Amino acid sequence: MSQGQSGEAADGAERALWAQLQGWASALGFSQIGVADVDLSSAEPGLLAWLAAGFQGDMAYMAAHGLKRARPAELVPGTLRVITARMDYLPASQPGAWQATALGRLAEPQQAVVSLYAQGRDYHKVLRARLQKLADQLQQAVGPRGHRVFTDSAPVLEVELASRSGIGWRGKHTLALSREAGSMFFLGEIFIDLALPLTAPVSAHCGECNACISACPTGAILGPYRLDARRCIAYLTIELDGPIPVDLRAAIGNRIYGCDDCQLVCPWNKFAQRSPLADFDTRASVGHATLLQLWAWDEAEFLRQTEGSAIRRIGFKRWRRNLAVALGNAWRETGDAAVALALQAARPDACDLVAEHMDWALAQRAQ
Repeated sequence: MSQGQSGEAADGAERALWAQLQGWASALGFSQIGVADVDLSSAEPGLLAWLAAGFQGDMAYMAAHGLKRARPAELVPGTLRVITARMDYLPASQPGAWQATALGRLAEPQQAVVSLYAQGRDYHKVLRARLQKLADQLQQAVGPRGHRVFTDSAPVLEVELASRSGIGWRGKHTLALSREAGSMFFLGEIFIDLALPLTAPVSAHCGECNACISACPTGAILGPYRLDARRCIAYLTIELDGPIPVDLRAAIGNRIYGCDDCQLVCPWNKFAQRSPLADFDTRASVGHATLLQLWAWDEAEFLRQTEGSAIRRIGFKRWRRNLAVALGNAWRETGDAAVALALQAARPDACDLVAEHMDWALAQRAQ
């Protein structure tokens, strides 16, 4: 065989392997996969500047591993490529006008609003298991390889890797965006010591649009690609362990776990894909509940209703803190005495953190 024929055979084998890998990924519920290089050095200055500004807030883990976050081959020695994966999560039951429906729910003060990504099963569990199956199938084809799977679970620049491998581009809200799927998807990665062919990045298509920046309730998106997590409602209701800053409580409205506002107004999300997986179906107990219904849960009921859900990770104390803030906002907006009575009845047994937020909530009486 000539050198040219040998090269053609190798190219053909690579194409065949890639086609197999795409087929396996699709069968596992992934909508798209790509391959990124491990050289992310051009992203390091931006990461360092973001950390230096303190935008990570209390998320100490964001800085704990230094620049390993931007250096896959240091995080997992031997890594030659990163397989990136997209998994759509928009619940199949969402109506056609799901963005308008979600925005409408935000306008109903006594309704509880939970981010769409958290209304079903914990995505960490779903993606990690399926990424591992994909890695196992790849190894069955090419032999044992050093690898490690990630999904929002380690110091990994997920959006950067997704952007470099063609999954999408970084939107002005800092999330990954796709022309075919908007931003309603999870990202996962397989770090592997196999030099797979790279997939090409795609160009950005935000143009002059600043809808996400204008829509942020707390002004957390300071400008294109600049997010101060300390002001982000997702951070305040999920990551922050202590008191929610008083000056941001009113802006939280009825959002008790996360915030989708920047995604709800994004024009590209008219292309968001419904998930084919039952794992992400909305649980009525959290997706269609009122604030008072959720406030009535004790800790045992909270644990029962959130079993297998990402919501459980914040614990009952933060859950009650978030609900207290939302109830205070509802009390101010509606003047419904049932809200005040529910808060007052629970006040004697509240821990210090929740009690402080309850006192604030009771002081929000409608004028």
